[in-house]
Order: sequence, then structure tokens, then C-alpha cells
Amino acid sequence: MAGPITTASLTWTRDLQFDARSGQAALVIDSSGKAGPSPVEALALALAGCMAIDVVDIVQKGRHPMKGLSASLTAERAPEPPRRFVKVDLHFVVEGDVPASAIQRALQLSRDKYCSVWQTLRQDIPFATTYEVRP
Repeated sequence: MAGPITTASLTWTRDLQFDARSGQAALVIDSSGKAGPSPVEALALALAGCMAIDVVDIVQKGRHPMKGLSASLTAERAPEPPRRFVKVDLHFVVEGDVPASAIQRALQLSRDKYCSVWQTLRQDIPFATTYEVRP
């Protein structure tokens, strides 16, 4: 039995820019990263977004009083083509009275089970996640 299907369409507009659409969402993909994210920047956003959604969902289901969450991702790329990610660091700042154990559990569940973006990437990439809690 197949899982959910994801579709995406791109239409070349000019230079190395494309109008991109997936479901109801639309954005511009731009090789230079000026009119919209480049494909690699979009991948970084997808990874950070996937894990951030998981963390918020898991912490809220645990009934912890989260007031806010922000994430910042830094990815090192190989110097030669295909210039893939060779290392990723993703840092979360959680606001609210959330125990460290709840955040650690959410991060582990996201990495090991729920984040489809991470599970799609090469598993030999060093990937560090860190966090801090601000009341």
C-alpha cells in the first residue's frame, strides 16, 4: 500500500528562476537565491521546518506550556559538485516552562521517526541538534 503522494510543479520564468507550486503553496525557486530560495536553501528550510513542526507538535501533545519556538540551521556543503550537505547543525530556542527532557524526547522522535525530510536525506551526514529554553 502506497503512502501519501506529494506533487510539485515548476514553470521556468526567466534566467534560472521558476514559479514553484506544491498543493496550495507557491513560491519562487531562484538559483541565485534572490527572488526566492535556491533549491538547496529550500531543502534547508524544509529540514528545519519539518523538525520544528515535529517539536511543537510533540511538546504540545505532552501538555507543556510552550510560548514560542525558533530554529536556525547552518549546513556545510562540499566544495565540489554536487556540493551536497556534509554537515548540518540545527539549533532550537524554546520559550516557556518546558522541561529539557520533553525537548530532548521531541528532537529524538523527530530525527528517528517523524521527520520525513531528514529520513530522505543521506544518513551519513553529521547532524547536530541543540536547544535552549527561555522562560
